[in-house]
Amino acid sequence: MTSTYPLRVITAAEFDAWARMVTTTYGQDWTEGGLRNAAASIEPGRTLAAFDDGRIVGGASVYGRVMTVPGASVPVAGVTLVAVLPTHRRRGVLTAMMREQLTGLYESGGEPVAALNAAEATIYGRFGYGVASHVAEIQGDKRFMALRPGTDVGDGTIRLLDRQEALPLLEKVYDVARRGWAGWVDRSERFWRARLADGERAREGGTALRFAVHTEPGGEVTGYVLYRSQRKVVRVVELVAATRQAYAALWRFLIDLDAHTGLTYDGAVDEPLKQLLTDPRAAHTTVADNLWVRLVDVPRALSARRYSAELEVVLEVQDPFCPWNAGRYRLRAGGESVTCDRTQARPDLRLTSTELGAAYLGGTTLASLAAAGRVEELRPGAVAAASFAFRGEREPFHPSGAAFPAF
Repeated sequence: MTSTYPLRVITAAEFDAWARMVTTTYGQDWTEGGLRNAAASIEPGRTLAAFDDGRIVGGASVYGRVMTVPGASVPVAGVTLVAVLPTHRRRGVLTAMMREQLTGLYESGGEPVAALNAAEATIYGRFGYGVASHVAEIQGDKRFMALRPGTDVGDGTIRLLDRQEALPLLEKVYDVARRGWAGWVDRSERFWRARLADGERAREGGTALRFAVHTEPGGEVTGYVLYRSQRKVVRVVELVAATRQAYAALWRFLIDLDAHTGLTYDGAVDEPLKQLLTDPRAAHTTVADNLWVRLVDVPRALSARRYSAELEVVLEVQDPFCPWNAGRYRLRAGGESVTCDRTQARPDLRLTSTELGAAYLGGTTLASLAAAGRVEELRPGAVAAASFAFRGEREPFHPSGAAFPAF
């Protein structure tokens, strides 16, 4: 369906009207302040709106970030705050916005990769996004949570600090940790402000954020945890550690908190927590989709990351939504040398941009996609070789913590 509603970027003066549309779409009131912290980070020049007789009825924005990918970092367009008023659904507004956004990124030579957190799992696959990482929603019963005997928690100490004291320490630890884990993104001052927003709506009846920082005997800060208490449950908002000892020590601190019987945390699928516990069943895990990735420019994106093994494969890519990506590419990878060029050679694998996006961070495997009939093997052994080469060292994870379905 083709949208008949004109699209353009908003002006700074139109932000309030745009934000009211977003909050209305997500069932909230603008007066609740759900987007107040976003006002300082939204980029009007990268924020689209759809108009009906001069009134904003849909919108989508982009943040320019840097995302860690296997063996490298790549500029990424963080797609956020995508909304269409319920009065204008099924009129082609969303499709028109997604096409305008991706076409603009490609034609401007902008970020070769786009990523988002999806409010609904059925929306973005048709625009070429694939599920590239998952989140483990952990619910712990603290009455039965204890670290295994002999767990190395190091010699560091944990201190509770106020926000002003903690922030510069958090920034340093986060920047070290995010460079080694696919799916993590850089976090400048404006994104820290949004991450640490602590209004009544963010608290959901809980306490204000607490800031616990792990420090080594020599004074180096190697970890932190942000948490709040809510009805006898410790809600872990973010836990970041630069060493395994700091990781274990922070979890011991959380487990030992008095007056709490439960614990919740959204972490990585391969979160080491269960491996630390004497009773791994004390932490129940539910897995959900986390980050959806879209390759805006296939050769630029594939050549920007590194691969776990030498690889030479010809990919036949189908991409009806972004037709400039369609065609055959020879991907060659060996250590730090990676090239991806168009070719007329016979293809080894046939797949769509959605499958490439899903495999891009090294989590979702090409082998599992092939088993589901979503990747076609045209040369025996090509799936196994490519699937292994695309894998990362750890499961990718994106610690978003978004109040809205946002990047």
